[in-house]
Amino acid sequence: MDDLIKLENIDKSFGKRQVLFDISLDVPRGCIFGLLGPSGCGKTTSVKILAGILGQDSGRALIMGKEMPDLRLMDRIGYMAQSAALYSTLSAYENLRFFGSLYGLKHRALEERIDHVTATVGLGEDLHRLVADYSGGMKQRLSLAVALLSDPQVLLLDEPTVGIDPLLRESIWKELYRLSDAGVSILVTTHVMDEAVKCHRLAMMRDGTLLISGTPREIMKKAGTDDIERAFILFEKGGIGHED
Repeated sequence: MDDLIKLENIDKSFGKRQVLFDISLDVPRGCIFGLLGPSGCGKTTSVKILAGILGQDSGRALIMGKEMPDLRLMDRIGYMAQSAALYSTLSAYENLRFFGSLYGLKHRALEERIDHVTATVGLGEDLHRLVADYSGGMKQRLSLAVALLSDPQVLLLDEPTVGIDPLLRESIWKELYRLSDAGVSILVTTHVMDEAVKCHRLAMMRDGTLLISGTPREIMKKAGTDDIERAFILFEKGGIGHED
């Protein structure tokens, strides 16, 4: 199976307000797929449906060919929410041990994964501090470490580098590329244009609809520009035909 992440014709409403309109996307094995758009465009809702946290009104959300939610897949999926879901009265280390135990990691294997993920996100020196004392950016980094902990085959990352300094962001992207080279499929939401061009494939989103998808180069070529931000503006204005 080539597409490890798939949304098929997803509609979603909250009450009378429809927030997703016929959303379809495929993320092949080993692909970093970016979902680019402003706050409120439906990126987070799409990721929550894939993670099995929200249900859709129609359509299908599949991970590794299985309709979500599917508890049997949870140790193969790394999910990072936009708002940190951490235990503030525990240290970062204690959080990682707790989440690692949920994935079935024990003893040396767990310690090795903790060492690896904390090095990746740059939290080694603050590992034994209480999460309550962490800044917003540090909580973001710890949330990403938790998502990476089980060495998943699928990663769903909602704005993973918000509030993270440029040097560490570069380190995180190196890890994402390493994971993709190992066959991990990664869906990343972002509103940052210079991050969007780092993705292998990209879909631009506005008001609950997909405007265009393809490689960043293909999208810029279609828009007649070498600037991804300008391409987004052009597609947002609707002056260019859509392509799959």
